[in-house]
This record gives sequence, C-alpha cells and structure tokens, in this order.
Amino acid sequence: MSMNYQDVTDYIYNLQRFGIKLGLTNITHLLELIGNPQKNYKTILVGGTSGKGSTVAMISSILQEAGFRVGTFTSPHLSSFTERIIVNKKRIPEKDVVRIINEIKPAMDEMEKDPRFQHPTFFEVTTALAFKYFSEQKVDFAVLEVGMGGRLDATNVVDSLVSVITNVYLEHTKYLGNTVKKIAREKAGIIKNNGMLITSTEDDEVFSLFKKICEEKNSRIFRVRGKIKYKIPLLGDHQLWNASAAVGAIESLKFHDITIPEGAIKNGLKNVKWPGRLEIIQRKPLVVLDCAKDPVAMRKLKEALANFKYDKLILVISISSDKDIQSMMNEIVPISDFVLITKHKVMGRGTDPKILAKKVKKHSKDFMIIEDVKDAVKKALSLSGNKDMVLVTGSLFTVGEARELWFKEVDLGWGREFNEAP
Repeated sequence: MSMNYQDVTDYIYNLQRFGIKLGLTNITHLLELIGNPQKNYKTILVGGTSGKGSTVAMISSILQEAGFRVGTFTSPHLSSFTERIIVNKKRIPEKDVVRIINEIKPAMDEMEKDPRFQHPTFFEVTTALAFKYFSEQKVDFAVLEVGMGGRLDATNVVDSLVSVITNVYLEHTKYLGNTVKKIAREKAGIIKNNGMLITSTEDDEVFSLFKKICEEKNSRIFRVRGKIKYKIPLLGDHQLWNASAAVGAIESLKFHDITIPEGAIKNGLKNVKWPGRLEIIQRKPLVVLDCAKDPVAMRKLKEALANFKYDKLILVISISSDKDIQSMMNEIVPISDFVLITKHKVMGRGTDPKILAKKVKKHSKDFMIIEDVKDAVKKALSLSGNKDMVLVTGSLFTVGEARELWFKEVDLGWGREFNEAP
C-alpha cells in the first residue's frame, strides 16, 4: 500500500519510538541497500555545539553563488519537515518525500527482520532520504549538519572533503560524556584520515585535542577567529565566528583544487538567510525571535541584546525538559521585566511551566503562565508599548510555533512567504 504525505510524515515521526541510537552500523547498511547515494557528490560536514545551522547556511549560500548545485541538510526544523532537505534553496517537494520513503521502506522492513540490525531510527531514515534526494538531484556538494556528537552520528558515513567543528560546550551529556573534553572527542570523530578540519573554538584545551587527533589522522587543521571582512545580515557577534568558520571551509577547498571567487563569498554571505536566530520579525513593539537552547547560546543572546534599544523587555519562554534549565533562566530572566511562561508542543519535550515558574520566582520577576505558545506571544504583544521588546526564546520549537503567527510558511530564502499579522 502506497502512503500519502500525511501517512509518510506520521510514519517518520513515529520512528522516534526507536529512540536515539548512536552508531554507524545501521545507517551504513541502509545506505548500501539503497545503492550508497552519498558517494555521488562532494560533502562538507559541520559539527559543533552551537552555530552549526548558521554555518551550513552560509557555506551553502557561498557555494551556490559560485555556480554549484548544492544540497543542504539541517535539523531540526522550525515549521515543516521539508525544511531539513534543500537543493539550491528549494525545499524537497512533499511528493518526493512520499516517493523516496515508499522506495526505501522495503529496505527498512528487511533490516527489522535481520538479527544483525535494528529498525532504522527517525534520524537515520531522514538522513537516507536526504542522501538519496541529493543524488537524484545531481548536486555537486551536500553541506550536512551533524545531528548529535559526530563520531557515531548518521551523517558521519560520508567521506567529507572538509569537516567543520564550530565550538564545543557541555550538551547531551547522557549520550556524549560529562566533560567538555569527552564531548570534544566525540565531535572530533568527523575528522577524516588525510582530511581537513576548520574550527572556530575559543577553548585552547579543545583545540589542542583537535590538533593531536588531526596529527594522528594526517589531517590538516585550521583555526579561525571571529573576524571577517565581509558583511553578513545575521545579527550577533557569535555569527562572525560562524561566518569565519564558513569562509575557512570554503577557502580550504583550494587544497582540493576548487577555488571559490571572492565575489561568491561576499554575495553568498550577504544573501544568507537563517530564520529564528536574533530575527527581528516586527517593530513597534520590537519582536525578536531566537532559538537559544542552552546556557552558552542564552548568554550570547543576552550579550547581543545589549546592542538593542528598548524600554521594557517582555520574555516569552519555553525550554525543552532535557536542557540545563536553571543556567538558561539565570542568563535571561534577570534582564527581563515580565515573563510569560509557555510550553512548546514538540514530542512532549516542553518543560512543565510550573517548573519554569519556580526558576523565575528565584529572580523575583513578575510572570504569567500561558500554556499555548501563540497565545503567550499574543498576550506579550498586548502588554507591550511601542518602545518595548518582546523576546521569544528557549528552544527552536518555541520559536517555530511563535513564528507561525507571522508566517504560515517558513522562508529560508526559498519559496513564498505568507504574511499574517498575529
């Protein structure tokens, strides 16, 4: 029986019941069963704790300006599953998601029956779908955002020309280790033998570890600093570090006899779009959306807000329950004048608002609980004067739900935008 788009997305999301299984045995076998599509184009792998998506968007934009056909694979998505898989700024059509999943489903069913393997997970299936689509679309490059860690992440089956690790902080400690050094070792798993690593880490200890691993693997290593001579439309000083990593990755392609003109770098950065990252979505009152999902990202957001002018800051926040909630709240709540606590709807991962309320009380701030994200944003707008700021943050999922008040479709530089005032 053939599935339609709703059936297929229900089926894919339902694979989350298999949980997160780090390891390459499953994905390697699945890709073999469907003809190893990932071997039909060049790849660039982008890992790190934060800034991966922005860096992928910048690299892809530059390569496209240089005339290449470029596949982009990122996760998670803001509003639509199809945002994850892009070719030349156009999202994968729903009909192609349906067709490819129907085509690879027999391989998945075969694996489930084979005692040597397990049923592929949500991320493995999504990765295989992306790789097959990129092959069909005859891309020159695929720029891939690493899911979790690196060494055992499904994307790491590719033999990338360049590997990028933006930075390393504590995250996913249950899976990756409980120290920055252990996590850095996992992320360093994307460094290839005789390969190339670009990193924008500011941590000297992490850099020393990367350098040692690169020596063992006979891989070149380049460390970039957060300074570039090009203009970028993405706000926040941290985006300069991401842009440096992107430009470093592009310039390192010359070791593979691929030279990208300076004009393509300049225009690629100028035209990059990456929604939900310090995104100004409205003025009077100023509404800013930011996907900060960990304490470091929240601190960078707080630092960036120092450059904005506003009277009162009204915070709308929902955080996923597996995050370091206390540290995140400690960064952002003290600079807020009023807090609207809400709960995103993704996979039951949103933290109970009562838990967030306890954290807000520690800072003696006035707050209100409104469970639905969109309703919370509407309330924030109603409480704001023209010179105030409404900040929506805490999770990509929170921002995705809020953003739908303005745009029915996410505009990532491809396709139409539908404007709708809240």
